[in-house]
This record gives sequence, structure tokens and C-alpha cells, in this order.
Amino acid sequence: MTHADDIAALRDSTVAEPNWKRYLTDYNEGLGLVYERFVLNDFLDHLRRRYEIHTVLEAPMYGMAGVSGINSVVLAQAGCDVTLVDDEPERLAGVQRIWDELGLDVALVDVSESGWYPLPFDDASFDLCWEWAGLWYLPDPERVLRELVRCARKVVFVAMPNRWQVGYFMRKYLLDRDFFRTVDERWTEMGRIRRVIESAGARVVEQGVLDVPPWPDTVMPASEVLSRLGIRSRRLNAQFTGQNWRWSTMAYYLGQEPDLYDRVMRYAWLDRARLPWQLKAVWAHHRYLIAIPD
Repeated sequence: MTHADDIAALRDSTVAEPNWKRYLTDYNEGLGLVYERFVLNDFLDHLRRRYEIHTVLEAPMYGMAGVSGINSVVLAQAGCDVTLVDDEPERLAGVQRIWDELGLDVALVDVSESGWYPLPFDDASFDLCWEWAGLWYLPDPERVLRELVRCARKVVFVAMPNRWQVGYFMRKYLLDRDFFRTVDERWTEMGRIRRVIESAGARVVEQGVLDVPPWPDTVMPASEVLSRLGIRSRRLNAQFTGQNWRWSTMAYYLGQEPDLYDRVMRYAWLDRARLPWQLKAVWAHHRYLIAIPD
């Protein structure tokens, strides 16, 4: 068996009910995920304006926890034509319903039968080709990266979890050890990603970090972290549960909580600090690179 086959077998044996199914209908993602989404939204809008982006390919669309398929919503709201690619038909159906609820157009491409490579698009079909934290789920991330470069007309944007920050180690060794048996951690190495992208014919023009809030990246609600650490405190648990502790990006997109961005982004002082990204990297949740096709 190949390394990818081993990962797939472990995923099938350890994940009985994938968490993404819950969030197709439960939009309460938690503060950390909403913060991550808003930071990403601001960065995507920056890329849109910087590179005059009008057409977008997000492949894979699944990487971030929480509500699937809404990473590119901010680009669609700005008038971009958005295409999302996935290999899970049930997830795609749920994402189509979510975009319908938002009143936005999206092209969804199912590669569950045909596979990830080649992607069914002509060369240089999209201004922006990008992915967020999804490579380590794929059977052959290198080939997908090469496809992103092939399909990009102006820019490629790739981001993965930062394997050196505290929350990553907490999750790996204390909170969610089984998860790491289902992914290929080699694809958190930005040097590996850079080498593939450059060999595919793109020039890396920027590297950095994103998503640097004042809490560790455990990828789970605070109440669940407390439970897995064996902390039994009604007072603490009450702070992170109930109607007063609901955080939903969808509520913001749907106009139900127009002040949510301001409430969440008051924590963004580290993201916005004018510091070298290498200093932020000790706490940042994600690393990224931007490349320009030759």
C-alpha cells in the first residue's frame, strides 16, 4: 500500500461520523472558527483587489472545520465567479443548499468518480486558484498543487495549519490524537509545498502567517477542550455553552448579526500587528504562500 492508501484506510477505520455533516445544518461554529473565517475573508478580499481577481477556483473546498464550502463566499459577494471542487457528493449537496440560502451563485464540481487529476478545467482558466488547510486530506496533494498552478491565470494561494504552534501540539498529543492518524502531516511543511509549486512553473512571491488570535488552535469548541482535558467546572463550562455563547459566520452573512465582525475582530491585534511574520509564526494557526504562474 502507498502512504495515501494507509491514510485512507485509517480514516475509514477511525472516523465513524465525520464532523462536517453536523455543520451542514448547525451553523454554531465557535469563536475560533468565526475569527479564522473573518481573517481569511479580509485576506481574500485583499488578494482580489491586488490582483484584479474575477474568477476563482477553490480546490479542495474542504479543509477548515465548521460550515463547509463557505470560504469563498466573500469573493462571490464581491462579484467573483466562484467554482468549488470536492470529492464527497453529500457534502456538495449540503453546500449547494447553503449557497442557495445565501442567495449566491456557485459552480460545484464533483470529482468523486473522475478523481482529482487532472481537474476538468483548461489551462489558466481562473484568476485565482487556492486552498485552505485541505491538502493533507487528499490522496495525492502534490498532483493537486500542480493542477492549481496549471489552472491559475494570475495567482495561486495555498495555506496549511502551522505545525509549530502550541495548539497544534495540544491537539496532536493530548486532545485529538486519532485525527492525526487520518491525515498526511507532511503537507504542513511549507518548504515541501513551495518546491512542488515552483517545479510546476510558478514563482513564489510571498510567504507569511494568518489567523493569529490570542488562543491556541485546538480546532474544537472551548467546552470540548475542557472536557478532554478532564476539567470539570460548571462555571467555566457555562461560559462556553448556551445561547450566550453562539458564534456563526452564517448569521453574519445572512444579516442576522451585522455587528459580529466588529465583536470578533477586536481580538485581531496580533494579526494586525506590524511585526515580521517569522515572529508571529510561534503562535499563528496557519502559514501561507502566494505564487504567480510563469
